[in-house]
Amino acid sequence: MAVDIQWFEDNASLAPPLAAAVAANLREGLAEGGLVSLAVSGGRSPVPVFEALRQEELDWSRVVVTLVDERWVPETDPASNAALVKTHLLQDRAMAARFIPLYTGEATAAAAEATLARQFGDIPQPFCALILGMGDDGHTASLFPASPQLEAGLALSGSTGDTPPCLAQVGAVAPTERISLTLPWILAAQTVYLQFGGSSKCDVFNVACKAPDRQYPVSFVLARTTTPVRVFAART
Repeated sequence: MAVDIQWFEDNASLAPPLAAAVAANLREGLAEGGLVSLAVSGGRSPVPVFEALRQEELDWSRVVVTLVDERWVPETDPASNAALVKTHLLQDRAMAARFIPLYTGEATAAAAEATLARQFGDIPQPFCALILGMGDDGHTASLFPASPQLEAGLALSGSTGDTPPCLAQVGAVAPTERISLTLPWILAAQTVYLQFGGSSKCDVFNVACKAPDRQYPVSFVLARTTTPVRVFAART
């Protein structure tokens, strides 16, 4: 297992170095010419990271931003990850970035899978950087241990060539309907970051590090061997 772990006292102290690391990835990709892509997660924890990252000096006009997962709700809903990203990341310097949301307006997340597969043709691959979170139940992105579609989302024998980028999943709490990147597309990113904080999540992380386990979907990210996963963790 190639996992690089950095520990911080709290989420506030974690945010600036994580934002700086992601910005360094983007600059490195931009130096090669063309566009680069960044996939981010929703929730409260990434907000300080977003607010630090949006101040970074780089050519944001050549950055395409999308989400790791989304609740199947429009941006007018307080639970929308797209709305959170627009409010906290796509401001200041980062306002010049192009944003591709996952919510398409179709009746269900499952109905949007084909649309999103086509839409991902406009997102440079592989992702230059991808930021994941982790839940108390060991989920990451919207790959929940109890989701009936977990196996399809993990696609353990699949690749980006034969696995859809996004599949409908079921979350642990309402609204239950979600869309999530599949594991092969997550693991294809050039740099994967895992951000979490709090004693309960630290305990889950320690268990998930031991071996891949469907009870802790994040364990399949931590078991990755081709490229190191960078973990930014807060004790409180």
